[in-house]
Amino acid sequence: MKSIHIRDLDEGVLQRLRKRAKHHHRSLQGELRAILEDAARYAPDDEAVEDLVLITVDTGNSRTWSREEIYGDDGR
Repeated sequence: MKSIHIRDLDEGVLQRLRKRAKHHHRSLQGELRAILEDAARYAPDDEAVEDLVLITVDTGNSRTWSREEIYGDDGR
């Protein structure tokens, strides 16, 4: 299994990570692993980026979707 070394981490960040690990009943290493695994779940797959296809459709609508049309005369 690969490892990561993080340099120049702010002491305040490290203290907050230790508190977070304690709150979740984990070691600091376990907490960092959980954070990275969670972040990796939301990273796009290479296939997902390549398969993205955008389709535009002509609805026949002549509106410009200006701010006034969307929000009304008072601009709210």
